[in-house]
Amino acid sequence: MKKTLLITVSMLLLLVVSTTNVKAQEWSTGLDIYSSYLWRGAKFGTGAAFQPGVEFSAGGFAIGAWGSYSTGSEEAAEADLYMGYGFDLGENASLSFTLTDYYFPGSDWTEGESHYFEPMVSLGVGAFTFTAAYMEGLGDDEINTTSDLYLEAAVSAGPVDITLGGGDGQYTDNGDFNICNIMVGTSKEVQITESFTLPVSGAVMLNPSTGGFHIAVGISL
Repeated sequence: MKKTLLITVSMLLLLVVSTTNVKAQEWSTGLDIYSSYLWRGAKFGTGAAFQPGVEFSAGGFAIGAWGSYSTGSEEAAEADLYMGYGFDLGENASLSFTLTDYYFPGSDWTEGESHYFEPMVSLGVGAFTFTAAYMEGLGDDEINTTSDLYLEAAVSAGPVDITLGGGDGQYTDNGDFNICNIMVGTSKEVQITESFTLPVSGAVMLNPSTGGFHIAVGISL
């Protein structure tokens, strides 16, 4: 519990320090509704997934909360906290660092073994994005204790986004590093009225390691 609270307090302190004397501050919130919750080669829960988010940003800094709640019998609820900072490198390039606290409702939030922490770095160069993430669990048993690496390369090719990801641990069938996420996605704006459009996105995802294949579509509000 002490470790969890220490990290949470550190996130809040970083928020205070980062927003001092920064004029461009913004609060934002939204809700995505997907036919299924797909993430890094896996499908979570059953039924449609409602995914709310709240974020505060100031300059290149952002801190927020994001969740996913499925409507089926297997809810696979998730409620995460995150903070990050992005740098504009110029020449259509960017670099960002993110720390995410993954939490799955149903266990005591104040207990350390209920959390999984993941530092992540992403480098964007033109239409390409390269991401590396390392998830570490804080549990005292084999179920909650994880040390999983995930690497991803993505490219935007006109209206289509193509993703290739590889990982170990939870991402593959035997825990060894392997390709676990091949995804092709697209999005468009649906004109509802003269002044309102509805963002719609869809993706096809294959995990060669587990043999899982899924399709999902969603809207953003």
